[in-house]
Amino acid sequence: MSEEKLYAVKNDEGEWLDQDRLWGPGTWATPDKDEREKVAKCYGGHVVTFVEEPEKVVLTKEQAEIVEKARVSDISATYISARTDEYNGEESLLMEAFVNGYTLANEKKYNVKVPYAEGWHFQKYSSASKLGPRNDWKPFPAKDIDSNMSKELFQFTETEIEHYGLQDCEKEEVTDDD
Repeated sequence: MSEEKLYAVKNDEGEWLDQDRLWGPGTWATPDKDEREKVAKCYGGHVVTFVEEPEKVVLTKEQAEIVEKARVSDISATYISARTDEYNGEESLLMEAFVNGYTLANEKKYNVKVPYAEGWHFQKYSSASKLGPRNDWKPFPAKDIDSNMSKELFQFTETEIEHYGLQDCEKEEVTDDD
């Protein structure tokens, strides 16, 4: 796959040649490098190449930690290779993230239903909750979400569900429009 490149002319003071005035709108950058080199000779300056930035890879938090540790390793590729499985494509994915950059995947959140209690969900404590320290910050059953309450108090990540031992409970994925 070849990358699409555009070329423009910039002078030694860092100003772009404004060819809109010379040849009309949209002509300051072109895929024709030879043309830009002729323009640079004629008007002064040098040719600058624009390459479209590659798309960033979406990683989990754990994968991102491997990439970040590889950045400070003396042998980055070996570090990634030793911590991934080349056969499922993860090694290639992390190598691509190392080179092109990455973003973190949004961690899914869930409302966790209280078993055998219709209309009840688990609520977690937040640091703003006054009751939190009295219950060691453990989740507790609460009647369905009240409009006066923060919806985030009812939303758990997979990690939190495991941490609080709620993995056997029914869960409903929370979407952005909830």
